[in-house]
Amino acid sequence: MSATKSLSKSSARKEKWNRYIESVKYAKYVLFHPFDGFWDLVHEKRGSIAAATTFLALFLITRIVQLLFTNFQFINAPLQYINIFEQAASLLIPFLILCLGNWCLTTLFDGKGRFGDIYMAMCYALVPYTLIQLPLVLVSNIIAADEAAFYTVLMSFSTAWCLALVFVGLMQVHDYSPGKTFIFIIVTVVAALVIIFLLLVFFSLLGDAATYFISLYREIAFRLY
Repeated sequence: MSATKSLSKSSARKEKWNRYIESVKYAKYVLFHPFDGFWDLVHEKRGSIAAATTFLALFLITRIVQLLFTNFQFINAPLQYINIFEQAASLLIPFLILCLGNWCLTTLFDGKGRFGDIYMAMCYALVPYTLIQLPLVLVSNIIAADEAAFYTVLMSFSTAWCLALVFVGLMQVHDYSPGKTFIFIIVTVVAALVIIFLLLVFFSLLGDAATYFISLYREIAFRLY
């Protein structure tokens, strides 16, 4: 009985691993066939949260590698002040807020995508950034400053590709028209900015309140002792 359970668990783990590998490989199809790719990604369950999270992690790692190792002629990053955790958080938190904002808004206007679907589509749309900009870190240390146009064009191309994939991905996830998708992307950005502003205000007030109570405690302790 124990051997049967062990075999069953091993088979389940192998099946999950194969499913993960297939969903990672599926990113290649999404890149070059975005309309069918994003539709099948969500509606035919060709993608997975695990693969999406992997692509998001690679995006964050790529950005950190860029800051640390890109030739100083192509990037202005004071290495002595760079905190990799702050850099990762400065990208991760807005990304998640954008996903949340899009989900909240589209839920009210007949959007078919769930939060997990939006998250997957947005993460798969980040793949060109890693594929192009990570090798560019090495390229930046090989080419001369007067060849910067080549570097800049590829950087811009990767960003434009990502934005195009985000647009198509959200359109397919929610089954919206191009015009409606464009409007909701703009509104999502505005909503994300409002959410970030409210969070900053909240934490600022929370910090002020904590400072006040700490000062009050010290004053009371000083008078009593």
